Amino acid sequence: MSDEDFIKISNLSKNFDDVIAVDNVNINIRKGEFFSLLGPSGCGKTTLLRILAGFEYPSKGNVSIDGSDVTDIPANLRPTNMVFQNYAIFPHINVKRNIEFGLRKEKISSEEMNQRVNDALKMVKLEGYENRFSNQLSGGQRQRIALARALVKRPKVLLLDEPLGALDKKLREEMQIELRNLQRSVGITFVFVTHDQEEAMTMSDRVAVMNQGKILQVSPPKELYDFPVNLFVGDFIGDINLFESQITSIDGKKVKVLINGLGEYILESHTPVNENDSIVTAIRPKSIIISPNDIRQSEIQVKGKITNTSFYGNLTYVYVAIDGIEKPLMLSTADSLQGLSVNSDCFINLSLKDIRVIKKK
Repeated sequence: MSDEDFIKISNLSKNFDDVIAVDNVNINIRKGEFFSLLGPSGCGKTTLLRILAGFEYPSKGNVSIDGSDVTDIPANLRPTNMVFQNYAIFPHINVKRNIEFGLRKEKISSEEMNQRVNDALKMVKLEGYENRFSNQLSGGQRQRIALARALVKRPKVLLLDEPLGALDKKLREEMQIELRNLQRSVGITFVFVTHDQEEAMTMSDRVAVMNQGKILQVSPPKELYDFPVNLFVGDFIGDINLFESQITSIDGKKVKVLINGLGEYILESHTPVNENDSIVTAIRPKSIIISPNDIRQSEIQVKGKITNTSFYGNLTYVYVAIDGIEKPLMLSTADSLQGLSVNSDCFINLSLKDIRVIKKK
């Protein structure tokens, strides 16, 4: 066993009667990694996490952790612990006893138990809260107590099932940073489930995108954003402009593509494609340059009309209608619109290096 396959999930499937919740999943998760399972509701990510935890057993396939096969081992005997979305903090006992709860069946002295509780509270920066009850804690504090209760058992793997889902936006963003910093400081492997792509991209070393029980792509966040392997991943991760397109010829990685409404161009494909593949081409909003004049700044320049703008503090999103393209293009800019406004004519510039060839399936 190497650090590269600290957690090894092999040919894993889970059926609930006629429903295939997890479909032949193969993943290796590295030691000390912050790894996220990302996908829409019902895609199988929580089921996969529960199989890792031992709360569900697979219909077929295997799970190993740190070189040991744990496929048939019950949850209480696995080197894992889990943090749930609702935190599951007992309201009738104080913080100290909540954190101790998982330790009470272990044969350790009261001195060691107290030391481990104090260490766990220090990890989550809540020293001095030992005697408080859950109704005396904020949502962020309850979340950190749930983390302390999981970490006090010193698991090899911490499993987190949408633990930030109940928090408001500002607190959620603060807790994302705290959770990532905590993971780095303790060095434990985190497996994190979320349907929020921004959350996964912000926190993770690598992200596995799931849909309909399958793993579609496992990549670091930037690679996932810049080089999606198919249409679902590209459309699920961030904002994107899509063009109906057809492959006309292929020469190695160079693909000649007819882009509806824009023309025929040679693009570099970052994923293997065949001439009979059904594709789209795509470009992210940040890669589009808008100008009021004909500046010929990129390989593709087209004239359009601004249909809408949306201001989001550090960025303005601009929507531009172009003849021959069904949906307005969306672009984002941190610069002034140079007097451009809704109903203004403008020019859109696109670089070929920023356009992706993406398989529909």
